[in-house]
Amino acid sequence: MPLPSAPRHKNKTLTTFLATVFGSIGLHRFYLHGSRDRFGWLHILAIPLSLALMAARPEAPKLFTGLPFVLSVLIACLEALVLGLTPDDKWDARYNAGSGKNSESHWILALILVLTVGLGAMGVIALLARSFDLLFTGGAFG
Repeated sequence: MPLPSAPRHKNKTLTTFLATVFGSIGLHRFYLHGSRDRFGWLHILAIPLSLALMAARPEAPKLFTGLPFVLSVLIACLEALVLGLTPDDKWDARYNAGSGKNSESHWILALILVLTVGLGAMGVIALLARSFDLLFTGGAFG
C-alpha cells in the first residue's frame, strides 16, 4: 500500500510572479487551488468575452468592449500584491499546511512587488485617463 504523499509546497514568490505576469489568465489561481478554481476560470473567460464584445460592437471604443480583460489584469495586480505581502507564517498556514517546509521570502519578492505596484498604478492611471477622455470629450484625444 503506497504511503500518502505530503501536499506540494507552494512558493509565494512564484505565485506573486505568476499573478503579476500571467494573472490575467488566472495562472496563479490554478497554481494555488488547482483546475477547479472558479475565479481562475473567470480570468480566462474575460478574454473570449472581451473578444466577443469587440466583434459584436466594432464601432464601440476598445476600452469599453475590452473592459472584462482590463479588469482581469487590474484584479490580478491587486491579487499579486495581496499574495506577496502575506506574512510567511500566514502563507504557510493557508497554502502549505502539512507540506513540512517553511516559506522564506527573499529580495526578489520585494522587486516583483515594486514592479507590480508600478504596473498596476500605470494601468489604473491609463484606465482613468482614457475613460475621462471618452466620457467628456468623446475620444477627441485618441
